[in-house]
Amino acid sequence: MQGTNFMKKLVKKIINIDSEWSIAIYTGESPLNLVSPKSIKNPILTAKHVTDVPAEFVADPFMLHENDTWYMFFEVLNARTNKGDIGLATSKDCLNWNYQKIVLEEPFHLSYPYVFKWNHEYYMIPETAQASSVRLYKATSFPTQWTFCKTLLSGEDFVDPTIFQHNDLWWLFTATAAKRNILRLYYSQQPTGPWIEHPQSPVIKGNAKIARPGGRTIVFNEKIFRYTQDCEYIYGKQVLAFEITELTTANYQEKAVKSNPIIKASGYGWNKVGMHNIDPHQIDNNKWIACVDGRSTQLALNSNSRLALWLKKLKTSC
Repeated sequence: MQGTNFMKKLVKKIINIDSEWSIAIYTGESPLNLVSPKSIKNPILTAKHVTDVPAEFVADPFMLHENDTWYMFFEVLNARTNKGDIGLATSKDCLNWNYQKIVLEEPFHLSYPYVFKWNHEYYMIPETAQASSVRLYKATSFPTQWTFCKTLLSGEDFVDPTIFQHNDLWWLFTATAAKRNILRLYYSQQPTGPWIEHPQSPVIKGNAKIARPGGRTIVFNEKIFRYTQDCEYIYGKQVLAFEITELTTANYQEKAVKSNPIIKASGYGWNKVGMHNIDPHQIDNNKWIACVDGRSTQLALNSNSRLALWLKKLKTSC
């Protein structure tokens, strides 16, 4: 019995060894040039800041700035349920943050809480791949109360759905496939749908380095930039950016920006081995601020690697 308990603890530790994610603030002169400023002690949010549930990590941050207050939504991995919930933190200056509470939880895993405003209302599209769908939520009392609105897409394990508006249409990126190496593109007249898959979708096939979305798509100076997390060898190593050079209901073209990677592992500290999400916001001319996340632990297994699958099987058998 003692040996079995030891194996359980060992397997859980190994499987969760890539779970030391935390959240930081970056600044810079453009959404393609962002760094950790000396004036901020990063990370600004960790699992230790979460007070209402036992948290293993915090990750996937997205922000909104409304009425002189910054609102940040992010994944909280709940250690009690072993699934992601959506947490909230607030700030007046985007530098000093106060954790508030869990604002959205479901029977299935939630992450990547992509928040946006439309027609003076607040919406969120978190990742709900475990429910084989893309689901839209609406704030009934912003920022703490959210209600399920409708299912936008269903039938696949859609991850990291990323929505944005351009040329009077709404566009949606989402990755699929077990290796997260396929990027699909949809468009609609409005966020509530119906959503139509682009004729060139999937726009990325068989490339885990550039397929999975890694943050808010930015429309800036008449250019569109999408972020993608590099998962080619390990999960969430760095974030790359691509400029979308053609986006119509018939055609799609993009090119990598010269400044790639936009954010990456530093080799030490809170983001020692990985970074995989970014949400930049322009606050003045040539002045941007972004929430990002990073991983501190040394070993990170791709969830579909042979070792990870073996360890999960072992954990189940234990």
